[in-house]
Formats: sequence, structure tokens, C-alpha cells
Amino acid sequence: MISTVVTRVSAAVLFVAGAALLFAADVVLPALTRDVPASAAWLGQLLGAAWLGVAALNWLSRNAVLGGIYARPVVFANLVVYLVGALSLLGALRDPAAPRALWWIAVPAALLAVVYGALLLRGPFDALGRASARAAG
Repeated sequence: MISTVVTRVSAAVLFVAGAALLFAADVVLPALTRDVPASAAWLGQLLGAAWLGVAALNWLSRNAVLGGIYARPVVFANLVVYLVGALSLLGALRDPAAPRALWWIAVPAALLAVVYGALLLRGPFDALGRASARAAG
């Protein structure tokens, strides 16, 4: 089932990013944005905590059938996280002075947004991308 692979990848991505922001926000934020004061590290930690929460949701849902009517809240939560994140990052990348490292975050976020959008609208897929018969019956 492709949704289990997607869920595991999403959990790993969000865990790594969330842990980095939670424990090293004072290092990560200045590398990604300009003029971030050290006193703003709590914003990065707050975002890191939210990403760790969604990572935990994904990890606990890793064996569930996702897509269509199945586990819709999990799919929708991930779609919102990745779609809003990707659009925000792409907006930031319009600035010529934006660090190129943001592309390493924006591209995976956009790809995962597309995948979760497909899961939400079309339903569970098998390894070949076809609608899963297991979920249908």
C-alpha cells in the first residue's frame, strides 16, 4: 500500500525538521531567514513542536489505510501542513535575497502536498498507483 510508505516518509521528514527546530532553533532560523533575533527562538520551537505532533500522528497511523474516506483527518492534516508550508516557502523564495537552502524544504513540501491531495481526492493507491481494491471492499 503506497499510503503506508507516504505516511512513514512524512513522519520521518516532520520528525527530523521538528527535532531540529525544537533543539536548535537558534541555529536553524538565522540560517533560513534574515535578521532573526535570538529571542525569537521560541517561534521555531513552537513550529518544531507542531511538526513533531504531526509526525507522531503519522507514525501512529503508518499501518492504516489512508485516502478517500479512510483516515480523512490524518490525510487532511498532512495536506494542510504541507500545502501551507510549500506556498509560504515559495512566496519567500520570490525574494532574490532568500537563501537557496529554502528550496531543499519547499520542494519536498510541495511534493508531499500533491501526494496528500491525491490521497484525499482519489483514495488509497496500490504500488502501481491504482485505486486499492482492499479499501473498496
